Amino acid sequence: MNSGGFRCPIRFSMCSWPCLWFFLFVLWIFLLVRVIADIFTSRDLSGWGKAGWLVFVIFLPFLGVFGYLIARGSETADREGSQAQEHGRMHGQTDSRADALAKLADLHDSGAFSDADYQRSKDKIVSGTSS
Repeated sequence: MNSGGFRCPIRFSMCSWPCLWFFLFVLWIFLLVRVIADIFTSRDLSGWGKAGWLVFVIFLPFLGVFGYLIARGSETADREGSQAQEHGRMHGQTDSRADALAKLADLHDSGAFSDADYQRSKDKIVSGTSS
């Protein structure tokens, strides 16, 4: 007895494994490109060091990538943080409020601001207004 409904000949399990393997393959390619880019942008590696890591990553990809992440993973995070700060300074992002207050206090201590000007500027920084 046919219920009259449409029965798909493909089960979920037939599609899920290829999708999982495709996802892992894309993730692997992303990680490989990321490591190669980090090798090239690393300023603390010499030319021979970069060449060595690159040969290792290309010819023995699994060992090379995981070895690179184990050996230099923490330096990668530090380098990216400093690059992000440098990028922010280059594109005009202002300092934090704490930095602005510290600069203002230094100027006030040096006599560049009167007490009233210092208080007014401090109130502007704390309230977040720029004008």
